[in-house]
Amino acid sequence: MLFLRSLLFYIGMILGLIIWAPVIIIAPIFPYPKRYNLLIKWGHFTVWWLGKTCNLTYKIHGMENLPKTPSIILSKHQSACETIMYLKIFPMQTWILKQELLWIPIYGLALKNLGAITIKRQNIRKSMQQVIIKGKHSLESGRLVVIFPEGTRVAYGQKKKYGIGGALLAEKTGYPVVPIAHNAGKFWPKKKFIKQPGIVDIVIGPIIESKNKTYREINSLTEEWIEKTMERL
Repeated sequence: MLFLRSLLFYIGMILGLIIWAPVIIIAPIFPYPKRYNLLIKWGHFTVWWLGKTCNLTYKIHGMENLPKTPSIILSKHQSACETIMYLKIFPMQTWILKQELLWIPIYGLALKNLGAITIKRQNIRKSMQQVIIKGKHSLESGRLVVIFPEGTRVAYGQKKKYGIGGALLAEKTGYPVVPIAHNAGKFWPKKKFIKQPGIVDIVIGPIIESKNKTYREINSLTEEWIEKTMERL
């Protein structure tokens, strides 16, 4: 039954993306706020469809910690689940992503039209420059910048070394960091087809002020809070 439910979810998610394709193609003719609101409707639909087909939803803890001003979200990354849910949960946002995601048909074009900041892992120095320049522009434009410091999906219960990109952006711009922990990988494991029913706990931590802190201090405080919270999840 779980297999059939998961299959139905993927069919609906892909059909939804195909239906949104014309909007994705013409999106650049609209001003960014209008374009953003049009394109993320697919994410809203996908979250709703995930709940209907797989009985998988989410619960937010600590929403009061999210500032009303632009900030840098540094989040645990376990699957595609939280990235889609964030479209529903948070206001206007952009993301730091690996460039390969732009190669995915339709979806990659949507990311490009939404102004996603892409990096090449082969050229770390140039990528860090792009993160700072484009990330600063996004923050100054009033958007959240979402970064996964581990750089890739990490299985539930495991961790990887935290990269410095998000912390460096915080140091250079002075915008605060919002750490986020969650257990999405428990229900939507990476590289697994079947989705388990349940409630994803998404915990938003207290802001970490970046002013007068080095990127190493910011990264250490972020990692400490996220991983301690993960122990409780």
